[in-house]
Amino acid sequence: MEIIQLARAAKAAGIRLAAIPSKQKDLALAQIRDALRDASSRIEAANRDDIKKAQADGLAKPLLKRLTFDAAKVVEVCQGIQDLIHLPDPVGKTLYAMELDDGLELYKVSCPIGVIGVVFESRPDALVQISTLCLKSGNAVLLKGGSEAQKTNQVLAEVIAQASYRAGIPEGWIQLLQTREDVGQILQMDRFIDLIIPRGSNQFVRFIMDHTRIPVMGHAEGICHVYVHQAADPEKAIRIIVDSKCQYVAVCNAAEKLLVDQAVASSLLPRIKAELDSKGVEIRGCQKTCQIIGCRPATDQDWSAEYLDYIIAVKVVDGIEQAIDHINTFGSHHTDAIVTEDQAAAARFLQMVDSADVFWNCSTRFSDGYRYGLGAEVGISTGKIHARGPVGLEGLVIYKWKLIGKGHTVAPYCGPDPRPFRHRALDKDCPI
Repeated sequence: MEIIQLARAAKAAGIRLAAIPSKQKDLALAQIRDALRDASSRIEAANRDDIKKAQADGLAKPLLKRLTFDAAKVVEVCQGIQDLIHLPDPVGKTLYAMELDDGLELYKVSCPIGVIGVVFESRPDALVQISTLCLKSGNAVLLKGGSEAQKTNQVLAEVIAQASYRAGIPEGWIQLLQTREDVGQILQMDRFIDLIIPRGSNQFVRFIMDHTRIPVMGHAEGICHVYVHQAADPEKAIRIIVDSKCQYVAVCNAAEKLLVDQAVASSLLPRIKAELDSKGVEIRGCQKTCQIIGCRPATDQDWSAEYLDYIIAVKVVDGIEQAIDHINTFGSHHTDAIVTEDQAAAARFLQMVDSADVFWNCSTRFSDGYRYGLGAEVGISTGKIHARGPVGLEGLVIYKWKLIGKGHTVAPYCGPDPRPFRHRALDKDCPI
């Protein structure tokens, strides 16, 4: 089937999906959960083929880890679907209600975006998360995963589609694209596709943004910082740094930069280095850092680099103002954390760091839709649009205005003696 036919089918399915009741969507999700469990052996076999090919192609170990979809991963994604079922439906919520005049009532009501195109990285579990989030929020979806996960993604998409159709979800709501050329084609289909969410390299995301008229939501890089303030608890700081950097290095919310106040650098950096050395982390430091612990000198490029590996750039700063300025200059507006026991300093950091996620005394790795209770995520948005940070169900709906009247016309409200509007707030949900 040609790509334009897939997009048309998704558009038609999305219109019908927007009106599917919550109970039916949850039933479909339950059937998808059960179908994935039943197909576990088939999914694992496809994934083994993908991993074998990726190893032969020399895919880096951190990326191989992201590619893996074994029995434990099946259990994990099924639990994620179960959690999603228990979340409230984001569609049909009354966000605003106003009586304009007697019998003339205005409602602002949440509704699906429509058709969403998602281009994502090698993690096949992202396909399950994205598609089920789109289903729960009433959106059709076009998916393009990494070529290294092609067989796994094909099986997953087929299982999800067939299970959802058995539950009465409109056919065509989920479509799997096969090639990068397919992505190039959908970028021109603003008649059918309402939103593009790219998840990949900086260069790829920029390419998407530069070559489409369709709105784009996402982030190019995850250049996340941990800043150790002079009032930090040393034990707490070390624990947070190690977790932020090492818990899982090949993800966008792993810390890539460490800033340490001059006042505590001499006492704390040797301890930090010992812990990071034990984890196999390479430190690239500023001049002051190198003088204190002896490490590879950082270059200008290191402050804006996303490593996704066991590497971290460390800079000694003269205080919180320099730390905030550095983060706002070199960061990617993703996730940045301060470690301090000084609440005033923490408040200033959280107010002035211009990022989607700002943390106090906790790991950057908490920046995640599942951990936020959003029912996983379709991606991270670092732009300043309707959704920012981890994008879960609430980020996949927009709204429409519903005006309910009883034969009202505008004419009486115009002219030399116009009828006044009442504009009285209503405390009730939209009746339809």
